[in-house]
Amino acid sequence: MQKQLYFICPTDYLERVIDNTFQQEKYYYTSLGNSITFDVDTVGQLSELLEAKNISNISFALAYDNRIIRDAVAQQDYSKVSGLKEIYIRIVKQQKQAKHSWQTADRQFLTLSYHLNSKINELKQVLSDTRFSPLPINAIIYSRQLQQFSDIYPDLVCREAVSLN
Repeated sequence: MQKQLYFICPTDYLERVIDNTFQQEKYYYTSLGNSITFDVDTVGQLSELLEAKNISNISFALAYDNRIIRDAVAQQDYSKVSGLKEIYIRIVKQQKQAKHSWQTADRQFLTLSYHLNSKINELKQVLSDTRFSPLPINAIIYSRQLQQFSDIYPDLVCREAVSLN
């Protein structure tokens, strides 16, 4: 049986939804708005978990209406919470890039895709020097309204810069 690690936000309450939707053995790592920082200590703990539990896939999961992401682009009530100020700055920047890069009616989904693609790239970078480098990593967004998960926009869409010749 496949074993999957899910990075989730505790404000989304997705554990039960994930448990009822996906059939593999599951493990969870929580951080507000998936704001996890992959420092040396965290990567060490993550590597130990991946090896001890023989995890074969990693997914980042957020709810479409995630409180932390919505707060980052609105009133920023939680910006003083430890570790959120920098992630708020990045999310606002990503939202601005999304507005300038793509025409879509669903800015929230695009902003979440930018954020989650960024986290995937960060994790791939820190795992590149480990034996877990080819580990599949993806991200999904849960819509409470539709009661379903959707894959995020691909990294090709969510680029830091666009250059046209």
